[in-house]
Amino acid sequence: MDKILEAVVMSSYPNNVKQGLVRRVIEASKQPMDSEQCWSMLELCTKLYLVGDTKYKREIGKEVLEVYGHYHPEEFEEFFNVRFLLSLLQEGYGPLGKRSHYVLDYIQLGLQFVLESPSANSIFSLLRIEVLRKVCERPGPKQCAKISKLLSQHPQCIPTGKHQVLFCQQLIRCIGQFQCISEGEEDIMEFLEHVNKVSGLLQRIWRTQTSAILPSLKELFTIISSTEEQEAPSNALASVVQFVPLELMDGVIRNLTNDDSISDVQMMMAIGRMIDWVSWPLGKNIDKWIIALLKGLAAVKKFSILIEVTLSKIEKVFSKLLYPIVREGALSVLQYMLLSFQHSHEAFHLLLPHIPRLVASLKKEDSNSATSSLEQLAELIHCMFFRFSGFPDLYEPVLEAIKALPIPNEDRIKHLLGQNAWTSQKNELACFYPRLASKSETGKIGLINLGNTCYMNSIIQSLFMASDFRHSVLNLTEGNSQPLMTKLQWLFAFLEHSQRPAISPESFLSASWPPWFTPGAQQDCSEYLKYLLDRLHEEEKTGKRIYQKLKESSLMSQAVEHHYLNKTLIEKMFGGKMMTKIRCLKCLNVSSREEAFTDLSLAFPPPDRHIHGPGSASVLPVEEIGPQFIEPPENLNQVMGSPWVRRKPHVSGDHPAQPVPVETLGFQEAGEPSDPLSRDAVGAESTKDPILASGEQASAPKDSRSVPDLINYFLSPERLTAENKYHCEKCASLQDAEKVAELTEGPHYLILTLLRFSFDPRTMKRKKILDNVSIPVVLKLPVLVSSEENEDVWRHRKGRGGPGSSFVSVVYDLCSVVVHSGISSESGHYYCYSRECTDAVPHGQLRDGAPKPASDKQLDFEIQWYLFNDTRVSFSSFESVSNVTSFFPKDTAYVLFYRQRPGTQSCPLHEAAAEAGHLHGEPSLNKDLMEAISKDNILYLQEQEKEARNRAAYISALPKSPLWWRDFDRDKDDDSSSGGCSPAAGGGGSGSFHGLVF
Repeated sequence: MDKILEAVVMSSYPNNVKQGLVRRVIEASKQPMDSEQCWSMLELCTKLYLVGDTKYKREIGKEVLEVYGHYHPEEFEEFFNVRFLLSLLQEGYGPLGKRSHYVLDYIQLGLQFVLESPSANSIFSLLRIEVLRKVCERPGPKQCAKISKLLSQHPQCIPTGKHQVLFCQQLIRCIGQFQCISEGEEDIMEFLEHVNKVSGLLQRIWRTQTSAILPSLKELFTIISSTEEQEAPSNALASVVQFVPLELMDGVIRNLTNDDSISDVQMMMAIGRMIDWVSWPLGKNIDKWIIALLKGLAAVKKFSILIEVTLSKIEKVFSKLLYPIVREGALSVLQYMLLSFQHSHEAFHLLLPHIPRLVASLKKEDSNSATSSLEQLAELIHCMFFRFSGFPDLYEPVLEAIKALPIPNEDRIKHLLGQNAWTSQKNELACFYPRLASKSETGKIGLINLGNTCYMNSIIQSLFMASDFRHSVLNLTEGNSQPLMTKLQWLFAFLEHSQRPAISPESFLSASWPPWFTPGAQQDCSEYLKYLLDRLHEEEKTGKRIYQKLKESSLMSQAVEHHYLNKTLIEKMFGGKMMTKIRCLKCLNVSSREEAFTDLSLAFPPPDRHIHGPGSASVLPVEEIGPQFIEPPENLNQVMGSPWVRRKPHVSGDHPAQPVPVETLGFQEAGEPSDPLSRDAVGAESTKDPILASGEQASAPKDSRSVPDLINYFLSPERLTAENKYHCEKCASLQDAEKVAELTEGPHYLILTLLRFSFDPRTMKRKKILDNVSIPVVLKLPVLVSSEENEDVWRHRKGRGGPGSSFVSVVYDLCSVVVHSGISSESGHYYCYSRECTDAVPHGQLRDGAPKPASDKQLDFEIQWYLFNDTRVSFSSFESVSNVTSFFPKDTAYVLFYRQRPGTQSCPLHEAAAEAGHLHGEPSLNKDLMEAISKDNILYLQEQEKEARNRAAYISALPKSPLWWRDFDRDKDDDSSSGGCSPAAGGGGSGSFHGLVF
């Protein structure tokens, strides 16, 4: 029968005739026959299947083999024996040089008929050894796919034990050599199918034997980190990584980046090749592994590797955004590479020529994927504009390309930049490296204490957090001929853009240091602040102007505009005006003098000035209101008249005065009094002096004060009698008089100094008043405006006005609180709480001339507070600000910064002052300054990397016992670093692959 079948197959008959004859042979084969006849047919069919020169011959061979496997199982089992299979696998079938490619298919076909036979286990044992030998010979993707198909269908043939680990490693070696030579679509799809079959087999093995995963990954890393390979390993290795469980990622990356047996060149090679994997289609989680390794390298300060890899690969990653099939993963990797590369603009600028073309291509594609990617790309680009401003010529084409896309807000930008910077990555071994500090998770930068310079550090951080002032300083042009302001600009720029966790203000200290201060001694921060603002003001006033133009309101008169443009930056930001009036109580003549101020020094009332008094009338009652947006008064009865009528003594039929409120919005501490100070007459000006207010008292009184209490006391009338009588020019003699202070222009930033330090002549020492003063988060301040100004204000706001001088309420939001810890101004410590106070509404969103609230966050207490304590910066809250003295009696608020709320100014010129920092968006630094920051950032990265290497060398010499590692695990969350933020780690780990994952 075998001769008949061979003759039919070899004949020249048409295929349909051959098929009919073959059918007859197959039907006859189902009948019983002797063993010799079966062997002859099996040999012929094996020959047809393995070396048939046409697909038709192979199909006939396969069909007949299946018939004999079903109907003659004993003969088939005898024929399909171990020796025959060994010969097939080792020597092949057919003449030398024309070995069959179908041996594995043939074995897979035959195995199904011998699974229950006695020889099955012997065959499986043979195949377990032979498939391992096969993969060690580095077969191509097609043969590896056949091995994978065979083993997936018959898992009994998968090598076991140590051989299984070796098999996985060798299979990964094979994948590393896969190449798709053809560029035809069908060939590419076939190549991808082969790769997926092979990686799918690895996934199957790893699911049942997780112990094989880590040795497999070790082999994978060895391949991609090799510097000896002439040809780069195949990107098909990406298909292996996608099947590694993500829960292993943290441990794998941590151990890999801390292994000091891996050289920088090897690591650079490995991460570079992994980044190339973004071009592998349909791979899952590949981007997560790439980003995890980049973050791991940042955590151990391997910055030189990150810089080199980013600059060499970022354009290639960017180009993959053109292809929808790999776009999502490529965009994730690109986002991290750009957002983390914050020390220099170099990486971002490499992409600038390519961005407009990509944006145009994505717009043309018009798919959901393209639309989503465009929005994410635009967000990324705006982050880069924010981080690396000052290149309008380079950015203009890019800005034009993305102008129609959404713009992220500043909070979102700062969040993205803060969480992705290399220096914000933490190592789990950080506790072992106390000298390796990472940037605070707040994104803010501390200031190094240069020897009792906390007084300066607190003031600088408070000024820096005054965002309008900061924007104005950063926007200064080059060549402004103001050396001190230029140094402040550089200091602010480094606080904004440095990658260091803390910077040294040494240069600024030497330039701004008052000459009477003693080197190395603690100083009064209020005294330093006054000196600093005065120096900056005088420097500009003498002709070295820095900030020439602000956005003027169209409602300003020419006189007001001229007056405004002549102001210095310090006057615009911190300058207010106060009218001091003295009235002779004999002739009632009033003399007045208007003075400028940059801060209000608030004395404490003397002990006999009680907060509560039966029957006492209120001078300036405190009104406590819930958080809300302040609207202008609905009628002019709410606009108060001149205080002289109210404050005048009750003589000759005059009616008692009506109150002028200093109000607080929001909440005060529980138990705080809301009643104002009593209206008892003040005997002399000296009663406001804190000398008498404190005496020998060094502990807080029972009745605590509030900031409005102190302002009320500051603004209350004072009697000038006895030794303090007033010389009246009209009477030409000393007379009893009454003195009153009125605010006539509210500053943009209101600085309040609580006069806590006093000199006691009895003890000849300066003492501190430790009274707890409650601080309102929002403050209403009465400001006196003239009839002309009043008319302008109300026309500007709601069209209501009134004749004569009157008071309007100006609303202020708390920005910063400088706290003094200690009992003397010559000792102790300063730190500050601060938050970013910005406009509650976007510009242009007005309602009947008054701003609308943009969000509750801008108006309530949820705006993030920060605690600046020299090098250490941490998140805080208003609750902490309010309770600090309750918990720590020696820690008391000393200097307060309030920012005037938009829409409540006493003069229209403050509308422009409020926008000082937002004229041109985010400040554009001059190129010299940007270059200096970039150089310092690179220097810092190099310092950290060097320190990490030194620590790694030290770590590697330590014992590698399990106890040592357990100690690490116990301490890894210990974040009790002093000075800066959380300590960062670098280097270290086991000295060999076997001690760790790799």
